[in-house]
Amino acid sequence: METLLREAKERHHEIPAPLKEQIVLEHTPLIRYIVNRIAVRLPAHIDLDDLHNTGVIGLMDAIEKYDPEKNCKFKTYAEFRIKGAILDQLRSLDWVPRSVRQKSRKLEKAYGEVEQRLGRQATEDEVADSLGLQIDKFHELLNQVRGISLVNLEEIRNGEGDRSGGYADVIEDVHSENPLASLKLSETKHVISDTIATLPEKERLVVSFYYYEDLNMKEIGSILGITESRVCQIHTKAMLRLRGKLKGNVDRG
Repeated sequence: METLLREAKERHHEIPAPLKEQIVLEHTPLIRYIVNRIAVRLPAHIDLDDLHNTGVIGLMDAIEKYDPEKNCKFKTYAEFRIKGAILDQLRSLDWVPRSVRQKSRKLEKAYGEVEQRLGRQATEDEVADSLGLQIDKFHELLNQVRGISLVNLEEIRNGEGDRSGGYADVIEDVHSENPLASLKLSETKHVISDTIATLPEKERLVVSFYYYEDLNMKEIGSILGITESRVCQIHTKAMLRLRGKLKGNVDRG
């Protein structure tokens, strides 16, 4: 694919329509896969066909902006663009009710305050107690806010093959990059990486399986011997910790 795009740009200075159509057809399964992964955490009223169409737009954007001279495979770059377009669309819809956002902020704050006070990762019992909630009510609260946890960790993972590389490999132009923004991004990556490393074991495993091994919630549940619902709760707790840490990093910046 990289060779085809390079030759097309060298010969025509643009990507011919037939090649664009070929690329879209070949990457349709990738768009469907990304939409389905994101859809797990979305309410039922979100139209997945609309998200798929948005993913196609993201793919078209990737075709136009991909630079074969950079050390990045097209599939990696396309995946980044597709996800970005879909998440931007979801943010513009503002589909999360204000009450749910308030509950999510309340949970983030509780995790942050308890962990700062204890100097370690807080257990769910400790956070529930700080909120004056029984553990079953705390789990209900986690279930209510789980859709908000659309945190994109793909940009910091380093895998093999097509999965290698991170955000720095897919930015449009490294030469015009803002040095301050680059430094802030690097700091953010370190905060996320450090936070993942210190997560409780099950949360770390869920994050690893979901974002690094591309397993779905049901598959992770089978491996860990817990229900899919419980996996979702563990994932939500991990995202709350991550978001709290990132917010603290931004506030200190």
